[in-house]
This record gives sequence, C-alpha cells and structure tokens, in this order.
Amino acid sequence: MAKAEASVEELVSMIERGELRLPEMQRQYVWRSTRVRDLLDSLYRGYPSGAILLWETDEAVPLQDFAVSQSTNPYQSTRLLLDGQQRLTSLSAVIRGEPVSVRGRRRPIDLLFNLEHPDQLAVVTEVEENGGDEDDAEDDGELIGDEMDSTEDELLKRFNKMTFVVATRKLEQLPQWVKVSDVFKTDNDAPFLKRAGVSGFDDPRYEKYSQRLARLRGIRKYVYRMDVLERTLSYDEVTEIFVRVNSLGAKLRSSDLALAQITAKWRHSLQTFQDFQQACAKTGFDLDLGLHLKNLMAFATGQSRFQIVASLSVEKLQKAWQEACEGMEFALNFARSNLGIDSPALLSSPFLLVVLAYFGHSRNYALGNDEARQLRYWALAANAKGRFSRGSSETILDQDLATIRNGGGVNELIDRLRLQFGHLEITPEELEGRNQRSALFKTMFLAFRAAGAKDWRSHLAIALDHSGSQHRLQFHHIFPKALLRGSYTSREADDIANLAFIGGKTNRAISDKAPVAYLLPLVAQHGAAPFAAQCISVEEELLVLDHYKAFLQERRKRIAAALNAFIHATA
Repeated sequence: MAKAEASVEELVSMIERGELRLPEMQRQYVWRSTRVRDLLDSLYRGYPSGAILLWETDEAVPLQDFAVSQSTNPYQSTRLLLDGQQRLTSLSAVIRGEPVSVRGRRRPIDLLFNLEHPDQLAVVTEVEENGGDEDDAEDDGELIGDEMDSTEDELLKRFNKMTFVVATRKLEQLPQWVKVSDVFKTDNDAPFLKRAGVSGFDDPRYEKYSQRLARLRGIRKYVYRMDVLERTLSYDEVTEIFVRVNSLGAKLRSSDLALAQITAKWRHSLQTFQDFQQACAKTGFDLDLGLHLKNLMAFATGQSRFQIVASLSVEKLQKAWQEACEGMEFALNFARSNLGIDSPALLSSPFLLVVLAYFGHSRNYALGNDEARQLRYWALAANAKGRFSRGSSETILDQDLATIRNGGGVNELIDRLRLQFGHLEITPEELEGRNQRSALFKTMFLAFRAAGAKDWRSHLAIALDHSGSQHRLQFHHIFPKALLRGSYTSREADDIANLAFIGGKTNRAISDKAPVAYLLPLVAQHGAAPFAAQCISVEEELLVLDHYKAFLQERRKRIAAALNAFIHATA
C-alpha cells in the first residue's frame, strides 16, 4: 500500500474535476451541520483529522455520485474514495459554497465564523450519548419543536464563546460574524473588516481580524495523509478491505457494511434501493436506507441481522428485495390507514414496520377483520410501550420475526409483548417522569388527534405538516418552564402531563403566563371541549402554581384513560 499526501485544497479540486469518485459500496452523505462545524473548528486549531483511504484502479466499477457536484472525468483511470467521504464532502461544500444533496434534497451548509472568538477553546464539543452518525434530516425523528427556553441574551453569550456556529438569521446580521463560505471565495479581507467596523490600519482589531481570516483560509492548506491501495486488487478484495477497515474502526453501522457487501455482489443495486427509499419518502415515510436493508434481510433469511449477508446469492437477494418492497408498502399503508401513524416521527422505533411487513407477507396480505383489529392493537401497544427501544432491539425484532416465521399469529405477538412488560394497560404511574422523548408522548399525540384536538386560537386540527411558522405544531408547557423555575426541577417541568400540542403563534402569545391567567379566558371564549380533547383539567384551583403536582396527578389519570381507549378502539 502506497503512502501519499494531499492538501484539503487539492482534494476538493480532485472532487470538483471528477478525478476522485465514490464507489457504490460507500454509504450516503449523512453528516449534520454541527458535525461540519466541529470539523472546521478542529482544522482551524490544527488538530489531527485522520487519514484518507483511496484505491486507484482501471477497472470499471459501479459508482455513485458525491453529495456535491462534479465534472465528468475524461480519463479511464479512477481514484476511488474508500474512507474520508464525510469529511471531504463537507469541506468541498463549505469551501466551494455549494449545497449538498441529502436524500434527494439539496441544502447549503451555512456556517458562521466569529471574528471575536476567545483565544482559548471555551466550549467543549457536545457528545451525544447514543453516538454514531445519523442521517442529516435535521428534524428527522423529532415529533415537534420545543419552545425556546433560553433567552436570546443567554444564547448570544453562549455563541460568543464559540468560533464556528451553524448560521441563524439573527447572527448573520451581527458584524463580527462572517459566512465561512464567503471567506473562502476571496482573499480580500476588506469586505469583512469594513462590515465589522474596522476603518483603518490603526484600529486595534485590524491585525487580529486579518490574522484570523488568514488562519481560516489556511484550512485549505491542511495536509491529509493518504493510504492508496494497489491497482492489482480486485473490486471484491477492496470491498473486503473496506468492510474490515470500517469494522475495526467502528466508523460505520452494520447496515453500511452490509450495503458494501451487497453492492459488491449485486452490482448497481444501490440505485434500486435508493429509488424505493425515495418512493417511500414521497408518501411521508423518509426512512433510513439501513431500515430497508434490515427489511431485506428479514425477507431473505427470516431474521434481521447482517452476519450472513455475504453468503446470500444474488438471486436470493433480488427475490427477497421484491418481496420486501411489497411488504414495506403494506406496512406503510397499515400504519397510515389503520394506526393513524403518518410519519416516522410518530414511531417509537421503525422496527415496528419490519414486523408489520413480514406479518403481511406471511398472510399473503389477506387479513380477516378480527386479525386486522388485533394487529392494530399489538402495533399501537408495542409503539406506546417502546417494545424495540428496550434492551437489544435487534434481539427483540428477531423474536417477533421468529414468531411469525414459525406460524404464530397476532395473539402470540401480543403474548410476547405482555411477557416483556407484564401488563399492557397504561397506568398513571407509568406516565410519571416521562417527557417529550418518551414513546408515550408520540401515542399521546395520536390519541389527542383522534379525539379531535385543535389549536386553541386558530382551531386547526393538530397535525405535523401545517405550513407556516405560526401554525407549525409545537409542544407547549401548560405551566411554563419560566414560571416553574426555582420551585420545581427541569425534569418536573418537562413531565409529559405538563405538555400539550398547539401552534407556534399560540404558543408564543401565551409565553410565560400562568395557566390560571391564560387558560380560563380561553375556556370562557371557546368552552372546555378543546382542552378536554387534550385531557387538560380547567378547574381553577388546579391551575395555580402551588397546586402544580396535583394538576400533574389529575392529568396523568386522564391521559392514561385516553391512551388506553385509543389503543383499544376498533380501527
């Protein structure tokens, strides 16, 4: 294996000219803007950023497009990028000022640079406990937006300690914040200095800002070490190296490694997978490609793990994929029509769809009325309880697949669910301490929507897809967090029994008013029905701060009753 070096600037140019390409085995671009921000910050500080793995070959191998635009390479010889795609795509997008394509949508990576950043690193990178790269649909998986709990002054103080931030309209208007891509487009400092109010050489900020802008542009000169695989290697051998390198480094998920093995065997299959993924997205279910591959494994092998994917023949994979697509279409239709789940954000785990797909297939998509009703109950109960969110989710998924594979019906699935949780009825005590991240919160939305819940001012039925910021759904703290601060913990303030669903404009209008001050006038104007639909008690004595815990206790009883009624209802 040969060693080489190339600067960021040279690598970005290679991508732009089409000299550096992506093999089909690679995963898609998935980095969030915050990951790109942290990469820029590391390079700005001169921190190490790993190596790049390439393969130079004359073989006509299946390719896929970068998430940024490229010219056509006129030469037959191709350099394929095996490791470093997320970093180099991000750098190419920022330095060239180009948008990236993520799941068929093009969006810019807008970062801002703080000319007045502290000399010392003041903000430690925030680490997510669940780790791993998630697909960069910035709001994917989130049911609805939270209200802004930090004041603008608190946020600005935090941002001012940072060197790079993801752009916001308000920060863009401040003179000390400059667009990173704009800095890379020119070597002239004058526009940035002038905007920051630096009028001449005698300004003490002139030298500091100029040096910092030069240091930012210096990221283009950062040198990556490159490991280059020999031309004599075959595509199959390179695929094996790709899988081993990424398995040892734990950089890719199992589904990404499985995709590499599948595409090495079933050439040009990536586009087939992506076409179906996009077709599902158009129906409202923008699902990770890894879920579709897990569904493929279920139909090919009767279980969900990828360990034996390399031993499957192309013919078996192709047949299983056709069946898996038909099964997933059934699952999505059942979720929308029978469960009321019209977005993956309402699923506690997308693994639920794999079970529905496999069950539909096992019945040749012909379900009796009682069986469909039972399947609805199982799916809603499993979703509310978070069946695939406890312990080893793949082990639990495989238990359900085995039940179906061995001829079991919905009753057996329900028995397994009861064995896991002891009881399937939702109790008020089960709601205590739960917040907006709970599976029960998603079911609460489903139950309230089914009960006809509406925004308290516009009277629009609550929905995830309303247009415009004033109608876009938010979860609202009935007792505002600002009101509770000092008397109750943050956990108590975020209790699921303190959350309701209203539009953004209504939420902002209420602000931090006490419920006794804003709810009673709304009740007088609209009656109690809009609040009963969300299980909110409107007795005045429960709406005062001193009775907050009594309010929570009463509402938990009402929510538990509403959730049980919804789950048991006939489809």
